[in-house]
Amino acid sequence: MRTYIFIFIALSNILLPDWEYQPGNFSISRIHYTGGGDWYSDPSSIPNLLNYIQKNTLIKVNPEQNIVKIGDDQFHFSNYLYLTGHGNIKLSNNEIAMLRSHLLNGGFLHADDNYGLDKSFRKLTSKLFPEKDLVELPFSHDLFHCYYDFPLGLPKIHEHNNDSPQALAIFHNKRMILLYTYESDLGDGWEDQRVHSIPQEKRESALKMGTNIIVYALSR
Repeated sequence: MRTYIFIFIALSNILLPDWEYQPGNFSISRIHYTGGGDWYSDPSSIPNLLNYIQKNTLIKVNPEQNIVKIGDDQFHFSNYLYLTGHGNIKLSNNEIAMLRSHLLNGGFLHADDNYGLDKSFRKLTSKLFPEKDLVELPFSHDLFHCYYDFPLGLPKIHEHNNDSPQALAIFHNKRMILLYTYESDLGDGWEDQRVHSIPQEKRESALKMGTNIIVYALSR
């Protein structure tokens, strides 16, 4: 089901300053964190996803990802945040407080486990939202049906431990403010095909799921 109406309404709320972005165009801001984890992993993933969205939806995009550190000027104008990596994430207490406030006041964070991020990210979420739990989304959730149909939920893109992928979320006032995609490796599927040699069918599935995540976030 293609929710174009919701997209146009949502886009009117993400006007960004013309000194950095084209006003009205959707952008993704990758979080540059410290702690030793490779926040920069899968560098072609976000540009490829944005290009796919440009070609397959009515969403106008900024074709390149933004790199932000929590608290800098671009961070405060970034409604859609993305975080990934294989290792440790370290945020200061001040950065945690700013990220928490940003998400509670309209921001959205998609964290994509790139294998090895899980322990560190779950520790971070317990500090960000000690009063909230990560909730696994059922296959019937709108996230899996808002644009492309995923009757079995989150697709498995890159195999590691033979574990089933999970889409976990945190909500505030019934709005999803954080999505954690675990054991799926969507970012690997968004990357250039030569990087991970992932079959085209799985790459297409990853790109479609990424599109669903963005459509869902913009329509809420």
